[in-house]
Amino acid sequence: MTATTTTTDERLVERSLLTQLLNRPELGSVAGAIAVWIFFAVMAGRSFLSLGGTATYLEVAAELGILAVPVALLMIGGEFDLSVGSMIGAAGMTLTILAAHFGWPLWLAILAALGLSLIVGYLNGWLVVRTGLPSFIITLGSLFIIRGATIAITRLLTGRTQLGDVDEAAGFALAKAVFASDIAIAGVQFPISILWWVLVVAVGSYILLQTEFGNWVFGVGGSKVAARMVGVPVDRVKITLFMSTAAAAWLIAVIQAVNFTGSDTLRGELREFHAIIAVVIGGTLLTGGYGSVIGAAIGALIFGMVKQGIVLAGVDADWFQVFLGGMLLVAVLINNFIRQKAAETRR
Repeated sequence: MTATTTTTDERLVERSLLTQLLNRPELGSVAGAIAVWIFFAVMAGRSFLSLGGTATYLEVAAELGILAVPVALLMIGGEFDLSVGSMIGAAGMTLTILAAHFGWPLWLAILAALGLSLIVGYLNGWLVVRTGLPSFIITLGSLFIIRGATIAITRLLTGRTQLGDVDEAAGFALAKAVFASDIAIAGVQFPISILWWVLVVAVGSYILLQTEFGNWVFGVGGSKVAARMVGVPVDRVKITLFMSTAAAAWLIAVIQAVNFTGSDTLRGELREFHAIIAVVIGGTLLTGGYGSVIGAAIGALIFGMVKQGIVLAGVDADWFQVFLGGMLLVAVLINNFIRQKAAETRR
């Protein structure tokens, strides 16, 4: 009599709720967000819990969150973009110079800034896939090139590094309604950038989890060799992801330029690192192939709560970077622990 063995496809095994939760990249960030909220609710009290306090930290989280979504997609795809911070300054100054200095209609200047951003994103991606050099090095070089060129060209054309008068350009009223208006909720003004953040998160999450392109992103980040062998257009995916981070930098630049009616060549400084921190706190691996758009959004929310919570609690703002660095280290340790437990439950 021959013994027979039966095997069950792992995909058909019903997993417990705990196992499913442990396999979610954003689990650690959810716990972190709850802990941070409770901490500042106790420390700052009503000033943090009020709608006004909520509006302040959501506004901070929104601008970082818009950038964190495509940065998360790029990191899941196995790459980094350190040029996004300098791209915010370059895009903002481009539209401001064109609109305020040369008299272009504001919407035409906004589209020109978008075109420049997409070109830079394309070049970053093209250089990465063509040279095979680490994206960290390519975009670090781009960071300095873009920042230096922005300062030099702005000074050459205007003699300054800060420009205003965007509100005098044709089309400003509509641009303000779209990018810099406020929405009243129970008598408190919430900036429309929060809605832009929600929209970007929704679109990014849908792309990652519900489309073929999202599967390609996970595949490319896991192993670009294996992905290429099954027909994934690896180079096209990577270039598209770099263009998306540049487009997000453009959107933030437009929101800031319209809101403040001007731009500064140094605007966006260190934003690339803040975005990476938010994404890592959200559970995305630095090695690629694993991560979450929702987690990145929660990471941005934690950033906003800490930055404004410190102020509302009356703590010296100099401690902000200490909190930020500490959260990064704790998030990495928690995410590593959760992944180990998730691996144990699958054995």
